[in-house]
Amino acid sequence: MRFRRIILIVLDSLGVGEMPDAADYGDQGSDTLGNIARARALNIPNLAKLGIANIRPIARLEAAAAPLGSFGRCATASPGKDTTTGHWEMAGIQLERPFPVYPNGFPPEVLGEFERRIGRPALGNYPASGTEIIRELGEEHLRTGRPIVYTSADSVFQVAAHEDVIPLEELYRICTIAREILRGPHEVGRVIARPFMGQPGAFTRDSANRHDYAVAPPSGMLLDRLSEARVPVYAVGKIFDIYLRRGIARHAKTSNNADGMAQTLAAFEQTPDGLIFTNLVDFDSLYGHRNDVEGYAAALEAVDAWLPQLLGKLRHEDLLILTADHGNDPTAPSTDHSREYVPLLVYGPCAAGGVNLGTRATLADIGHTVAENFQVPLEKGVSFLDAIV
Repeated sequence: MRFRRIILIVLDSLGVGEMPDAADYGDQGSDTLGNIARARALNIPNLAKLGIANIRPIARLEAAAAPLGSFGRCATASPGKDTTTGHWEMAGIQLERPFPVYPNGFPPEVLGEFERRIGRPALGNYPASGTEIIRELGEEHLRTGRPIVYTSADSVFQVAAHEDVIPLEELYRICTIAREILRGPHEVGRVIARPFMGQPGAFTRDSANRHDYAVAPPSGMLLDRLSEARVPVYAVGKIFDIYLRRGIARHAKTSNNADGMAQTLAAFEQTPDGLIFTNLVDFDSLYGHRNDVEGYAAALEAVDAWLPQLLGKLRHEDLLILTADHGNDPTAPSTDHSREYVPLLVYGPCAAGGVNLGTRATLADIGHTVAENFQVPLEKGVSFLDAIV
């Protein structure tokens, strides 16, 4: 074992340029990091020191002459561009077909069965931003008690409900029913409970009580292998839900990026050995999907400002990996995810710096590197461990 502890942080949706098949997804020109940097100067000196501008030229960011970390980029080998696809591939699962999406809403055989099973009709049933749809339909929901159903470009079935109208336990029960219905050709990646609070004109989503009901990952993925080998995994943020709790010894839910960063540092005390696996979701949920360039840029700068605190806690035998699961370019006309390469930054006090890890054929290379380090098998991916030791 070469590193006693690995900290893997997913900067959710931070793409670094379109993949060769981006046009097949309608994502020509997508470049989440690059287009943000062109639109607004970024103050991210710590990410730059690690080598983020060495991956490829980035507007107004200078490549480090001697990067502290090793750097590269990962392609997604699976079809699709959603959260589940990216995270599953990171854990060594490559899909043969993408999860289904519903640009025109869910068909009668899905929504009708859902309404029959829960005993009430639904509102919505179209792709939308979560904050926008509760603004549009929240008052009618308060009046009628009908849950708000919506989707996005991601493979999701989302149910929004005011906590005073449909209590959390009932919302969770409704989402469990939806998960049971959405099988076979309609097996979406995630069913998501989206509780909200407040009054018309001032609704707010309750992020702490959001709950994801993901498709069960196939057996043999990274977290299964680590658990079998008694390697502890501490999950921070929605990692716990994405992998259906599998292989996870401890977890912490988070309400936003700041909470995710704090919980990651807290996990250091609980997990002296093993894997700390964090998702920082605000980039995607709050800024990418809302085409909020300034918000995305400010969130990147907040993580960059936090990095010295994180790096200061790394022990000699620790390894930090920073990456993403897909793109979500806030400068694009679309509010959808984008088919992009994702960054790969690797740093440890005793790891090699300045190594160009190149373009990796799959996100599974990350999982394979973690697996090789902890001496567990993983079928997919090619490890880059030898390059950085």
